[in-house]
Amino acid sequence: MSNARFYQPEIETMPLEEMQALQSEKLVKQVRHIYDNVPYYRAKMEKKGVTPDDIHGIEDLHKLPFITKDDLRDQYPKGFLAVDQSKCVRIQSTSGTTGRRVVAFYTQHDVDLWEDCCARAIMAVGGTNEDVCQVAYGYGLFTGGPGLNGGSHKVGCLTLPMSSGNTERQIQFMMDLEATILCCTPSYAAYLGESLKERGYKPEDNKLKAGIFGAEPWTEEMRRDIEKSLGIKAYDIYGLTEISGPGVSFECTEQKGMHINEDHFLAEIIDPDTEEVLPEGEKGELVFTCLDKEAFPMVRYRTRDICVLTREKCSCGRTLIRMRKPMGRSDDMLIIRGVNVFPSQIETVLLQEGYAPNYFIEVDRVNNTDTLDIYVELTEDQFSDTVKAVTAAEKALAGAIKTMLGINPAVHLVAPKTIARSEGKAVRVKDKRKLHD
Repeated sequence: MSNARFYQPEIETMPLEEMQALQSEKLVKQVRHIYDNVPYYRAKMEKKGVTPDDIHGIEDLHKLPFITKDDLRDQYPKGFLAVDQSKCVRIQSTSGTTGRRVVAFYTQHDVDLWEDCCARAIMAVGGTNEDVCQVAYGYGLFTGGPGLNGGSHKVGCLTLPMSSGNTERQIQFMMDLEATILCCTPSYAAYLGESLKERGYKPEDNKLKAGIFGAEPWTEEMRRDIEKSLGIKAYDIYGLTEISGPGVSFECTEQKGMHINEDHFLAEIIDPDTEEVLPEGEKGELVFTCLDKEAFPMVRYRTRDICVLTREKCSCGRTLIRMRKPMGRSDDMLIIRGVNVFPSQIETVLLQEGYAPNYFIEVDRVNNTDTLDIYVELTEDQFSDTVKAVTAAEKALAGAIKTMLGINPAVHLVAPKTIARSEGKAVRVKDKRKLHD
């Protein structure tokens, strides 16, 4: 087994017993750190009747209280800061698309560990210091650009710090500087593939071999679509600003789930309703504990992402636990006429039926009944001005979506380029119902 594909082989291939001993040692210190330095969390522990002396290792994790995004909003901006601000070198922030922004603080130590995690992700897809890594995630407050930029430097790649947008320049640099690894959101990767084709490029004309795509949900069908249009292998990466950013977990060349960097992030799966910890292999809400972050250490942070953890052996040689691609979010989930609906389910049907992943979902309530309207963009090839053909196609697609969801949608096929493109996180859903007073 070559070390070439590992950034830190001693960690990434560590036996389970050693990893759990390391996690236990770190957890004990981290709980003491947050208890001593974050009054809000200390009050939550006291309310639960637990002190740092009750935590002897990871077997005691379940005794600790959870942290939610509401807690972070409540304590905005500095309530969870666990070190003196003079020790911090950076902030990153969430997009604020689901409410008030979360501001995360980093010491230099925190930045170094985060960049190590991203370097592991780049090497896991075959990256080396011979590669040219085009980082087309947004820079600035968004974690995508800075995280992969730092990871790329640590691997020794030539880094193209493109940021998102300016597609003409992206393509120029991709072709002229012979980029081999592309890092961006999956929706932007799909758009780049579309844009290259429009300019007459074939997939074999670029030098790309791999893409590292994250920050929004995407399906296996979308992965295959991107792989075909760009002529690459497309890999998933996962992270949250609250936990550090991209690189909390990453796919290896097996593409069978994302390895969690569990020397830094301790993962649990809980029942989102009862908060009971579920055994490995059960589907539930993902919860993370930061084991060695200094400035902004989340303990038992509820991600709202629904997924499954597995310790099945991976042929890449990594022993790190894997998480399956999140199946949706317990808070993004739409309940329409009593049915749980995830946008990713609709995207799966669109791609299976041969449509591009450019769509918009609108939910409303008319005469006390939920309505589901799905706007789907046609490609140039599919575009037909005969009303009869479009109506027939809408009916067929509505039938396929009904089979998947169990409810009838209204499908609207619209002209090419009429749905706004996103260069950051794609906003796919508008819920117009007044469900709360």
